[in-house]
Amino acid sequence: MSSPHLPLSRRGFLLAGAGAGAALGLTALPAYASGLPAYATNRPFGRYGSPEHRRTPQTLYVDPDGRGDFTTVQAAVTAATGSGWTLVLAPGVYRETVAADTTRTEATWIGASENPRDVVIVHDNAAGTPKPGGGTYGTTGSATVTVQSDGFTARWITFANDWLRADHPDISGTQAVALKVQGDRSAFHHCRFLGHQDTLYADSVSLGVFARQYFAHCYVEGDVDFVFGRARAVYEQCHFRTLNRTDLAAAPYGFVFAPSTAGANPYGYLVSRSRISSEAPDAYYKLARPWVPSSDTTARPSLVVRDSWLGSGIDAVAPYTDMSAGFPWQNQRFAEYRDLGPGAEITVAGNRPQLTDEQAESATRETYLGDWTPWKEC
Repeated sequence: MSSPHLPLSRRGFLLAGAGAGAALGLTALPAYASGLPAYATNRPFGRYGSPEHRRTPQTLYVDPDGRGDFTTVQAAVTAATGSGWTLVLAPGVYRETVAADTTRTEATWIGASENPRDVVIVHDNAAGTPKPGGGTYGTTGSATVTVQSDGFTARWITFANDWLRADHPDISGTQAVALKVQGDRSAFHHCRFLGHQDTLYADSVSLGVFARQYFAHCYVEGDVDFVFGRARAVYEQCHFRTLNRTDLAAAPYGFVFAPSTAGANPYGYLVSRSRISSEAPDAYYKLARPWVPSSDTTARPSLVVRDSWLGSGIDAVAPYTDMSAGFPWQNQRFAEYRDLGPGAEITVAGNRPQLTDEQAESATRETYLGDWTPWKEC
């Protein structure tokens, strides 16, 4: 098994050869291992036009080598005021933090090569990283990319946070978010989310807003609570991968899901037709634990995992655990349905609540997302 703190897991994938990346179940970035491929040199924006042949007046082109309108994603976001802008990102590693506020609605970001390994937005802040001027970033402030606007869509992009515990033994706030998304109708198709703790923060802008989010054909990896937040989110045909660790002597190494669903929200996270694999030893990961934040002690975290394959890295005997003794997982809304794989084996029935066939009829993307149908855009 690979160490979670070897640079290849998080930072070295930007420079590693394809063979080394494949050992982690990933393909490394060939464009930066042996020079840019011809399509990136001659047509950095692929089939999506160029500044000289703009697809629409509201299409902006981003290229770190200067062949677009901007060299950074944040510069393009800043320029794209109002609603309905499309950003086309040329292959490259964009080392920066990016924030899109609530006013930039109905935005679309496209990885021009249509391969998420080629377009990477990455930074390395953690919750405990000191901020210029004093204080630390905190979990929310650690995010590489923050999107608050409604109607956001991303395709073929990698969102990464390559902060490593091993590089910062003096920092105890090890949460390091790759993406925090808060808007309603936020869709991610064929994207990757890379980090360790708190990789993908699927949330909402406020407690009373039930933001709907959709992730299709995406890849997410991490260790502690690496998919978390209070959004009403559907993960369909996604791959979740738990990382190995060398800094802990015993299980559990971490937790895949940590929803913080508001008590008034009837639906939290729905994972459907997906799979969970692991670099870690068998049974060293929990499937989920409930997050009841101090800002909302009435939260009732909700998670349904159905029709999915759970690998041997998941503790089949006790797949759930508490984050706080005051809010036991048994009092939350956790359930499974027709899952397969060694991590889905039911050995202690009381530890694996299952939906009935009747209950499963409403555990669907249509129920969770209502009149919004982002899967038709896949």
